[in-house]
Amino acid sequence: MSLSLTLIVIIITVVTSLLAWNNANLFERWMFTPYLIRTRNQYDRFLTSGFIHNDWGHLLFNMITLYFFGTAVEQYFRSPLLFLVLYLVGIVVSSLPTYAKHKNHSHYHSLGASGGVSAILFSAILFDPIRGLYLFFIPIPIPGFIFGILYLFYSAYRAKQANDNINHDAHLYGALFGVAFTLVLFPSVISNFFYQLANWNIFN
Repeated sequence: MSLSLTLIVIIITVVTSLLAWNNANLFERWMFTPYLIRTRNQYDRFLTSGFIHNDWGHLLFNMITLYFFGTAVEQYFRSPLLFLVLYLVGIVVSSLPTYAKHKNHSHYHSLGASGGVSAILFSAILFDPIRGLYLFFIPIPIPGFIFGILYLFYSAYRAKQANDNINHDAHLYGALFGVAFTLVLFPSVISNFFYQLANWNIFN
């Protein structure tokens, strides 16, 4: 049985996160540090930071979301290359506003695949906003568009707290990139999106 590209990305991300947790030098080198990107030209941090996470909770939240929506996007795109571009460029693009904001702040660091995961999530929502997600111990599926809204509200709340190394702003910018990228490739998806919402019945 062949692995989906989504599962391959998840396995790589789990492995690299574990490696970083057990190697402080590697953890520091792969983090998103705008000041070092600017002063030492370490541009690889834009991407490496998307493959390490703060802790198990952070890793599981991102990878569970990616698992549920990534395979769907693979099917919609029917192109491994486009899927990888969406995910990897999503990680980079979602960090650009943070880079501009903190490029002169030597104390700022962040990490996580949030931008890429958010790009995948909102691309999937455009194709199938009603797609259900069984989240942790909730016995009924949560429609994708509702999960997406909750996802952004949670990100905005955590961004205001700013008490961890997670770039919560990347959720928003990753979502915007995912929507824009998908609409450029599949402009007709927007009419299908609103059609599904208009015909959605909470009791179905």
